[in-house]
Amino acid sequence: MDLGIEGRCAIVAASSRGLGRACAISLAREGVNITLNGRNAEALAEAAALCGEYGVEVQTVLGDITLKSTRDALLKACSAPDILVTNNGGPPPGPLESWDYDAWIGALDGNMITHMLMIRAVLDGMVQRQFGRIINITSAMVKSPRAMMGLSTAARAGLTSVCKALSVEVASANVTINNLLPERFDTGRQQFMAKMISETKGISIPQAYDEIKATIAAKRLGKPEEFGDSCAFLCSEQASFISGQNLQLDGGSYEGLI
Repeated sequence: MDLGIEGRCAIVAASSRGLGRACAISLAREGVNITLNGRNAEALAEAAALCGEYGVEVQTVLGDITLKSTRDALLKACSAPDILVTNNGGPPPGPLESWDYDAWIGALDGNMITHMLMIRAVLDGMVQRQFGRIINITSAMVKSPRAMMGLSTAARAGLTSVCKALSVEVASANVTINNLLPERFDTGRQQFMAKMISETKGISIPQAYDEIKATIAAKRLGKPEEFGDSCAFLCSEQASFISGQNLQLDGGSYEGLI
């Protein structure tokens, strides 16, 4: 299927690794010019090389997406993006008693406020050009909260709420805003979770991975490229009638209806 986005330009935040990188690669394969971002120069260069294999223009901005200087550099590198993919590493899991004021502010800054500032910066231009695709990489925790993931749930649910309201305002300008809700993908995040389970329960890393897989209805971890391709489709011409939605990518694990 031709997604109709060849020649478009995208900013993909926190895209040197994991699901952000997967989204960037899938968009590049569709002919989208990519502006990448990450905090590790080596990983960023590797992601740029992978995107460049598809013959598109690739730019990189080294830095933490929560910093204004990094966001300004991204917008300078790609001043009129057709596509914005917001992303950042999630806050650590833990019990309520371990989260002080700074922990809550850090979670909100890293997983809500930072993304809203990027959206604010690009939204008017998308409306004027009558094309825009905004994809927020959030979490399954938005719809299936768990106490240990409270920081992530709070920040990302807030982002989801604001973006739902905005999506109604800009839909007539062919600007869509959607959210991807991943759970249990084979990325560095799951390596971190497997290590934590291993240390907590005194089991091996492979045993920890088996426990993680057992929680997924599909009984396997998701592949990053599956996630990236879902992002690319929501950025397509064909997806212009889909907005304000939460697409769960969880191997069929969510038990609710809506």
